[in-house]
Amino acid sequence: MTITIFGATGMVGKYVVAQALANGDTVKAFGRNVESLIDKDLHNENFEAIKGYVFDELDVYKAIKNTDAVISVLGGGFDGTDKTRSIGIKNIIAQMQKAKVNRIIALGGLGILNADEDTLILDTPSYPEMYKPVGREHLEAYQYLQHSTLSWTFICPPNILDKDKTGNYITNANYPTTPNNNEIAAGDIADCMLQELVKNKFIKMRVGISRL
Repeated sequence: MTITIFGATGMVGKYVVAQALANGDTVKAFGRNVESLIDKDLHNENFEAIKGYVFDELDVYKAIKNTDAVISVLGGGFDGTDKTRSIGIKNIIAQMQKAKVNRIIALGGLGILNADEDTLILDTPSYPEMYKPVGREHLEAYQYLQHSTLSWTFICPPNILDKDKTGNYITNANYPTTPNNNEIAAGDIADCMLQELVKNKFIKMRVGISRL
């Protein structure tokens, strides 16, 4: 499988790249600062580092063309002024539709899961004020996915730890997991995303995830 990964040099992205290559996939790693990946590019025929801007239509289209699936682990600031997550995913969706690539797995946040049938965690009184701006960015990205024609999955983790895969985690559709230990290794998020590309268990769903 050929996978285009947006946000490939970020905390989660580096684990997605490493695990996808270990699985035998072909990886197209997209980012503004891919210089650290050039050596890997030169020594692995299944890997290509692509320098580009996620807001640029042509850059994104070229990265997506002739790929089988997209994984977006875009990061950004937490104060609401950085629109990488929302406008970035909007452009990715548009270029996927143009390139006729249908499958995307994207990274969101815990706040976009349901607290109950009518309320997102983001909208509950107990949701921390400091996380609301980035939560709204995740919400906007989710809404772009919802209104697209793509086969999407939106992984919504709690606190992400810069740790390798443990395999010791649980998932749940649209709601937080039970139990929810409020943290997850970045490597386990990568594992979840890559498994979902194969299993297609959560098509057009949000996914809660937590370490056990």
